[in-house]
Amino acid sequence: MLNAICLPLGMTRQDVVKMDELVKERIRLPKGGTLYRQGDAAEAVYGLRSGSLKTQIEDANGQVQITGFLLPGEVLGLDGLMSEQQVSHAIALEDTEVCIIRLDEMDQLAPQIPSLQRQLRRLMSKEIGRSHQLLLALGSLRSEQRLAAFLLNLSQRLQVLGYSPYEFILRMSREEIGNFLGLTLETVSRLFSRFAREGLIRVQQREVQLLDMTGLQALSGTDCN
Repeated sequence: MLNAICLPLGMTRQDVVKMDELVKERIRLPKGGTLYRQGDAAEAVYGLRSGSLKTQIEDANGQVQITGFLLPGEVLGLDGLMSEQQVSHAIALEDTEVCIIRLDEMDQLAPQIPSLQRQLRRLMSKEIGRSHQLLLALGSLRSEQRLAAFLLNLSQRLQVLGYSPYEFILRMSREEIGNFLGLTLETVSRLFSRFAREGLIRVQQREVQLLDMTGLQALSGTDCN
């Protein structure tokens, strides 16, 4: 599972074999199942093997903000390492399988694999970049820009995983997309209908086909990588 994450970043096959020694645990979550909760001890990082997850934070009043959607091959749990507590909830959007990499095991292996430290720094940097993108979307982009950028970002991430960048199924609901982007459910539904009328996309329930990538890129007005 880790090959697709590590090899392109300069880790040797020997290092990947050592990394695989860490992946001793796998768990399966049903749709709606919780991988970890906000405030839990952060004792591991998690590699998403199949399925999809969302992360969300919740304040004392029960107000929820979705902070990300995770796809196969992506890693989560890094944001809890500093405080040694999970700073969000991680919830399965569908039946999902996750590999668990215990931190104490990683600490034992790190001296043997110098490239492991570089990989962790890169993943942490990517996590910060995602947070910056969310702040940009919530702070300065118009509603149609937010949704266009969201669809393009999903497309690019799926392409990296070897899936079609043009046709995919949204595992998250429109309400969840709206929460993530700071938009109401009504606004998200209206924008999907508008994009379809303008020939940018084709939508059938949760199945989405991107028809005009250039148009979506122009509409987003931002770098979606």
